[in-house]
Amino acid sequence: MALTKEEINRKLLHIISGCSIPAGILYLPKIPGAPEKLPMLIIGVLLALSIAVELIRFRMPAVQKLFYSMAGTMLRKEENKKLTGSTYIFASSFLCTIIFANQPHISFMVLNLFILGDAVAAIVGLSIGRIKIGKKSLEGFLACFILCLTLFFAVYPHVPLLLDQWNGRVPLTLTIIASLCIAVLELFPIKITGNFSLNDNLYVPVVTGLVMMKVYPLL
Repeated sequence: MALTKEEINRKLLHIISGCSIPAGILYLPKIPGAPEKLPMLIIGVLLALSIAVELIRFRMPAVQKLFYSMAGTMLRKEENKKLTGSTYIFASSFLCTIIFANQPHISFMVLNLFILGDAVAAIVGLSIGRIKIGKKSLEGFLACFILCLTLFFAVYPHVPLLLDQWNGRVPLTLTIIASLCIAVLELFPIKITGNFSLNDNLYVPVVTGLVMMKVYPLL
């Protein structure tokens, strides 16, 4: 699969969501008078609307045609009859707001790491990937891993309020563990049966967040 204009547009959309959704989770509750569960409510509504649109388009050809006229250039062939990656991102974000309700900094980091890391892995893998690992590439894996480390070391310490609960830093061991979690889980899909794999948009941020939550107190 070559790197196409459509795939680039798809990943640019993911990059935008990779910045906006985590930022909303972290900062919306800090607005004076805003309820603590505001991000959960907003993402829950977006998830419900996204699922409703998906189900309707599966059943109504006219809606499917309209859907494709608006977003078809960014959709993959398999998404003709399956949920789109965006719906899975909303689902993953919603789960993060529930599981890490008291640790929104974890939700911010794992969603940001995965969405941006996945986009970079795809772009690098499709453009210069030569060493194949399944359907993906070693070059994409390394790009994702390096990006995650870069975010941990060069970006997150400077994001306002992000690491207040962790004394302004993420331990070195945890940065490596979390970066590997993102890169490895993105590389190797979890198969339920021979023909069915979990969508990585759904489980990678959640699993990585659980690892971070459990490992941090040990360091």
